[in-house]
Formats: sequence, C-alpha cells, structure tokens
Amino acid sequence: MLAELFAVMAPVIAGAGLGFGWVRLGHDYPVAFVTRLVFNIGTPALVLASLAGAEIDADSFGRTMLATALVLTTMGAATVVSARLLRRDWRVLLAPMMYPNTGNMGLPVVLYAFGEAGFAFGITVMVTVSLFQFTLGTLMTSRGNPLKSLARTPTVYAILIALALLLTDTDLPPWLANSVDLISGFTVPLMLITLGVSLANIQVRSLRSGLGFCLLRLPLAAGLAWGIGALLALPPMAHAILVLQMSMPVAVFNYLFAQKARREPEYVASLVFCSTLLSLIYLPLLLAWLM
Repeated sequence: MLAELFAVMAPVIAGAGLGFGWVRLGHDYPVAFVTRLVFNIGTPALVLASLAGAEIDADSFGRTMLATALVLTTMGAATVVSARLLRRDWRVLLAPMMYPNTGNMGLPVVLYAFGEAGFAFGITVMVTVSLFQFTLGTLMTSRGNPLKSLARTPTVYAILIALALLLTDTDLPPWLANSVDLISGFTVPLMLITLGVSLANIQVRSLRSGLGFCLLRLPLAAGLAWGIGALLALPPMAHAILVLQMSMPVAVFNYLFAQKARREPEYVASLVFCSTLLSLIYLPLLLAWLM
C-alpha cells in the first residue's frame, strides 16, 4: 500500500517541485501565457479526450455534476458560520471554502490513483467547479457580465460537445481523437509545474491562521462530499473521487480572485500555501482509505 501511495504522490510532488525550484533558481516562467494556454487549449482538449472516449454513462455523469454542485453550494452556505468562527469577512472566505484545487493538483492525483477509468469522473468534478468559478467568481470580483465571461470560455463548449457525444454514444473521428489526445498531453504536467511556480511566488504572512482554516474546511468538505454522494447513490469510484476532489487544497485561482477584488490577498495566500503543504500529509491517508 505504501508503494502504491508513493507512486500516486511522487509525480505530483515532482511536477510541483520542478516549478518551485525553477523559480527559486531565478529562471523566468511565463505564468500568464501558460495559464491561458492550459485553460483555453489544454483543458478543453483534456475534457474532450477524457470524456468523449470514457466508459461513463450520461446518468453517472449528470449525478456526479449534481453532487459536485450540491457540495459547492453547501460549502458556500457554510461560509457564513465559518467566517464567524475565524473572525473574517465571509466574502474573503467564500472562494477558498468553495473552490478546491481540482485542476492543477486534483486531476494528477485522480489520474495516478484511479487510472483512466476514474479520470473521467475527476474531469467531471473539475469542470463543475470551473463553471461555478467562472460565473459566481466573476460576479464576485468584477463588474462585468459573468455570462459573457462564461461564453468566452472554451472549456464550456468542450463540455457541451462531450455531453452530446455521451448522450448519442458517438465517437470522435480517429484523426480528431488522436489530435485532441496529443494536445491534451501537455495539460497535466503544465498544471503541476505552474502550481509549483505559483507557490514559489506567493508571499505568506500568517501560517497559523492558514492552518486553522484548513483544519476547519477539510473535514467539512470531505464529510459533505461523502454524505451527498451517498444520498445520490453515486457509483463507488465516482463517490470516492468526489470526496478526494473536494478535499483538495485551496485553489491558487482564489488568490488571484482575492487580488483582483482587493479582499485580503495576503490572507488568502496563506490559505493556499498552508492547505497545499498540509495536503502532502493528509492526502496519502485519504487515498489509503478511498483506494
């Protein structure tokens, strides 16, 4: 079991460590360019490559999306109570409470823990979280129309195409399937390297408060994911992956949202940093239980 857990976590640590060390050694890394590349090209290709050829029925896909949405909504509602306990503005805590790192860290962990069969469910959870982020997140941090932002997000169209393929039991043409599979190959490695780069650039000032938030969020998110997944009778693998994905550390994007909205970005940075470090301890334990 220890060898299996190490095999899951080693690529994640290696990828993030590569990005962290690259920046610490003084090398340049075009975060803005890579982020646009991953989210506008890599992620849509990954969604198509993973869902179009996945052995996942439309019912399981829909229930997994619904379960994820219910967990996110409940976590959002729990923010009010959590803010009182932590003595923080609820608007500062809303995004860190709702949006775990289901992309940069979640997808690699799911891939190496559950293989291609589980990766489709990991993608399903990730795209649901992304839909919430690009709508509610945009609404909370800008004056623009979140629907316009959503309409300019290529991942949304990839989801719709993948759904159509699932519902009609249609395969992509071989030339397109091979092309999408090739392009999607750079996504997960770049996600991990960018995670390490982002952690290296974050200035942390409050480790204690970050640790307190993590100890509050983790059992709440895992417990809600387990309960809602059981209530909706998710397939066992989908249920385990929902719990795993919702237990991921705070997404780096929450720090960017906090900077944009000018809502205590230094505090949110501590949440991202502390939760990511803490995940290296609790994720192997969680995986040992779920796998």
